[in-house]
Amino acid sequence: MRLFIAAAAGLAVVAVIGRWWAVPVGVAASIGADQFLRRREPAAVRAARLRAVADLPLGADLLAAVLRAGAPVDRAAVAVADALGGPLGERLDRVGRSLRLGAEPPEAWAHLADVPGADRLVAAAVRSSASGGALARALTRLADDLRGDRSVAVEAAAHRAGVLIVLPLGLCFLPAFVLAGLVPVVVAVVGDVL
Repeated sequence: MRLFIAAAAGLAVVAVIGRWWAVPVGVAASIGADQFLRRREPAAVRAARLRAVADLPLGADLLAAVLRAGAPVDRAAVAVADALGGPLGERLDRVGRSLRLGAEPPEAWAHLADVPGADRLVAAAVRSSASGGALARALTRLADDLRGDRSVAVEAAAHRAGVLIVLPLGLCFLPAFVLAGLVPVVVAVVGDVL
């Protein structure tokens, strides 16, 4: 499908230009469209990534709570995976099963490496397994940090939306102001001067 769309884009460029030199331009447009479509993330992958990112603070809190209750890390990961479900739950289930099967902690926690923001969780879990430190405390702090990062991102998006709303407003009202307010004054002044 991607190649068909890229070829159609190249043919459309050639058809619109309609000259002999349109062929290289159409080939370039086709290659550009193909590169653009390759970089696009499918909607299902994007939705899974966003859900995993949204579930990460809750997952860290649940993991900390299960660890405080006395469960070992592998069983805690599986229990949280069952509670969460979704993309993050699947990855945590793989982590728990890998730990149960005897995988080294860096290898087991690597299942979370592709979730944005989970790198700190992975680092804390690996560091805790190496030093014997309390993972629950680190996970609680991490969940608070993730929630803080999310609130900052939401606030920045709200500010950005406010700025983007002003642009169409300015594009609509500025010409109207010029036509309704300034043009009659300029015409009147020019009419009096001439």
